Amino acid sequence: MEQKIGEIKNIFQAAGLSELPAFIKKYETDERSGVAALVNKARKRIEDYEKECARTERLKAYEKEYASFSWICGIDEVGRGPLAGPVVAGAVILPKDCDILYLNDSKQLSEKKREELYDVIMEKAVSTGLGFVSPERIDEINILQATYEAMREAISKLDPAPDILLNDAVTIPGVSVKQVPIIKGDAKSISIAAASIIAKVTRDRLMVQYDEIYPEYGFASNKGYGAQAHLDALKKYGPTPIHRRSFIKNLV
Repeated sequence: MEQKIGEIKNIFQAAGLSELPAFIKKYETDERSGVAALVNKARKRIEDYEKECARTERLKAYEKEYASFSWICGIDEVGRGPLAGPVVAGAVILPKDCDILYLNDSKQLSEKKREELYDVIMEKAVSTGLGFVSPERIDEINILQATYEAMREAISKLDPAPDILLNDAVTIPGVSVKQVPIIKGDAKSISIAAASIIAKVTRDRLMVQYDEIYPEYGFASNKGYGAQAHLDALKKYGPTPIHRRSFIKNLV
């Protein structure tokens, strides 16, 4: 008896990637349009996976270039531009045989994808570190120095300690480890991409918590950046303790 298309669809949806070639072989001669569409979807899924594997391999170029170093650490920060909240830095040492797919500049990923990847990174990384610098400290030493401070804190939390740093664009003062600054590094290095993701997810979660304390400012959605609703609330209610006074002095 001929299988119903609904049954074949269920088989396709339940199939893992390794099972798709057998699925294609079994059903590619079925002339029904519904089955042909499922076979094409299976082929597309395999093609997309192979493209992602190739993209991820390209992201490992710097890690391969410096493969003689034992512990390669990617560094990135999130939160230079917001009017409120801390700046957060992430530091990640990935295993040499890292098999995590879909890593990218955190800004290029959906919130859902970042959350998924955060869990995978925290599970598979050799070590991770996070650094936080408060709005008060940002006002005291300026955002660039605060960024460096957050990065140094993130590095200090790594165990094992890194013997080379791949940094997103900057050279961090006060660090004795060899550094390689890479322009737009979060889109060029798998380690920096991972660091950007854990920093972004961590800071976003903090801003959601602040939203519960200061609900008028919309921190859950704007994450402290200068969205219009945030600016309107700032003019109406004034600054909160987590606002960066040096950033808002011309706004209130």
